Amino acid sequence: MTVPMSPLALRRVTLGLLLLLLLGLAYLVLRPFLAAIAWAVILGLGTWPLFERLRARLARLPVLAALIMTLVVALAFVLPALWLGVLLRDELVRAVAEAGARLSGGALHLPEALARLPLLGAMLQDLLRDLSSAQFASRLRSVPWSAQAAEQAFALLGGAGRNAAKFGFALLTLFFVYRDGERGLRQVQAVSRHLLGPRVDAYLQAAAEMTRAVLWGLLATALVQGLFAGLGYWWAGLAAPVLLAAVTALFALAPFGTPLVWVPAALWLLLQGHIGAGVGLLLWGLLVVSWVDNLVRPLVISGSTRVPFVLVIFGVLGGLAAFGLVGMFLGPVVLAVLLAVWREWLEASRLDPAVGLRAPERD
Repeated sequence: MTVPMSPLALRRVTLGLLLLLLLGLAYLVLRPFLAAIAWAVILGLGTWPLFERLRARLARLPVLAALIMTLVVALAFVLPALWLGVLLRDELVRAVAEAGARLSGGALHLPEALARLPLLGAMLQDLLRDLSSAQFASRLRSVPWSAQAAEQAFALLGGAGRNAAKFGFALLTLFFVYRDGERGLRQVQAVSRHLLGPRVDAYLQAAAEMTRAVLWGLLATALVQGLFAGLGYWWAGLAAPVLLAAVTALFALAPFGTPLVWVPAALWLLLQGHIGAGVGLLLWGLLVVSWVDNLVRPLVISGSTRVPFVLVIFGVLGGLAAFGLVGMFLGPVVLAVLLAVWREWLEASRLDPAVGLRAPERD
């Protein structure tokens, strides 16, 4: 015999189904903007202490403070990008001209030290001979470069346009994060406390601290890697070491991105016959520049939070593999909240993480 559902239970089930339906529809509506919203929240949490100082100076003009802070963040991205664009334009013109001159000068030859390497030297020499041969040049001329160049140009412009639009939506969202962030946080806390109880405050605090630590750890690591790489470029005698250092710092924002800069630079030196400088730059990049990423970033992040060093590494790399660039923040945040829950359970169970189970108290 089935028990009929009470009107109150039926209403709760109906409201639950309606809520799930609305959440699904909201996800479909907001899905194109989720990345922009996530980056706005990350930048807002990371720069919130700076915004609080500015808002304290403009206590009567909170909207103006939010607008100024949003413009500051926008300029922090736009101005370095414009500077790098201008420098890269000149340097790329010189690099293309030099490469064209070397290719038009006839067959290319490896330096003697590289040509003598077993197996590898012969393979590299054959590759250079093919690249500088007349047959290869005729094949290049026979390719419909105009059509391919047009397709590449349209693809590049389309990608740049989409990224610019995402950046604009992120800045728009960031303004409202600054303006209404505290009120939104109070609402999130109220709903979360209703669902999970007062313990949710510790979880939200852990998520905010980890997001802030990852953002500043990312920037600190990129700057340090760019500085050390720039010293290596200067020592090796490369042209425009400051530009190369800036490009290296930009690539350092992604884990293991710096080899995309210093490895080609070292190979170029080797092809030019500067064996000592090329090998030295390879060793410097491998032993110093790359290890900065493996040490400084996790140390900065784990030093600002109570998350162990190894969990930070797993969180950054695992989050990057699972969610892309945003995952560099989501991965450590998830592990930080999980660790906060674990520590709370230990305290509730009278477990000390350092020494184990406590002895029961006597009456």
